[in-house]
Amino acid sequence: MAGNSKRKGAIRKEGTKKGQVAGSGGNRRRGLEGRGATPKAVDRPYHAAHKRSKAAAKATSGAPRGKSTAGRRRDEDAPEYVLGRNPVVECLRAGVPATALYVMVGSVPDERVSEAVKYAGDKGIAILEAQRSELDRMSSNGLHQGIALQVPPYQYAHPTDLMRSAVDSGTPPLLVALDNITDPRNLGAVIRSVSAFGGHGVVIPQRRSASVTAVAWRTSAGAAARLPVAQAANLTRTLKEWAADGAQLVGLDADGDTELDGYDGTGPIIIVVGSEGKGLSRLVRETCDSILSIPMAGPVESLNASVAAGVVLAEFARQRRQA
Repeated sequence: MAGNSKRKGAIRKEGTKKGQVAGSGGNRRRGLEGRGATPKAVDRPYHAAHKRSKAAAKATSGAPRGKSTAGRRRDEDAPEYVLGRNPVVECLRAGVPATALYVMVGSVPDERVSEAVKYAGDKGIAILEAQRSELDRMSSNGLHQGIALQVPPYQYAHPTDLMRSAVDSGTPPLLVALDNITDPRNLGAVIRSVSAFGGHGVVIPQRRSASVTAVAWRTSAGAAARLPVAQAANLTRTLKEWAADGAQLVGLDADGDTELDGYDGTGPIIIVVGSEGKGLSRLVRETCDSILSIPMAGPVESLNASVAAGVVLAEFARQRRQA
């Protein structure tokens, strides 16, 4: 019957437009509901901050997670490369125990390259040709001048073994401990002085200290090949252990309470040297039995760490010769 059809949409109310349905179906209510906090700029794909963040993440994708590339320490077991024609020749002259000499393919050799190749051949060091890209990977700035020398990691002695070998030498132990020395050239110079004046070895901390790199090798003029260098996990604890065995701990400082001229250096002695700027750290200084100063006639406030160590070593060597 007309007007009584049950078909959906067949009945229309008067006054409504064609196609309009009574009620919103909840659309207006849902439209008024909150949508949560506004995303951060870096989380919105269309925002410039998101693009910058994505580009930065891509640039550092090769670095370990949670670590900065600049903050990474060099792998201690990885070989080191000496770059540049003069440094390579100097290392070979000093007897640095190199394992390979890399020469760039197509480079124009000069007398330094020829000398390096001759030294390497005489010492049985492998001479290898390398592409520029390979040498670029060995250097951080590309300043390799077409030549590189591979140096193996230095084999450090244990502090206990170092003291044992000094005691077994037949002469009173004479060792040098370095505190806060971060320049490898200072380390190399100290190694050279200890070897020259009859010392038995050097001990350095494992952290916050220069290590025996190719620079230290070159500065030591080959003495690093003959003199043992030990690494101490805790320098203060190592010094206390040596003091318990009867060694005198002598710290060097310009404001020391004892002058070098009146100190007896013929017994078992550990000379403790701090950096020129920071000096001895507090715990190391408190561990020393005495603080020694070097008398100076000029207005110089302090000496370089390696120079100060050399002066004291020379004086103690003189005393031991006359004892």
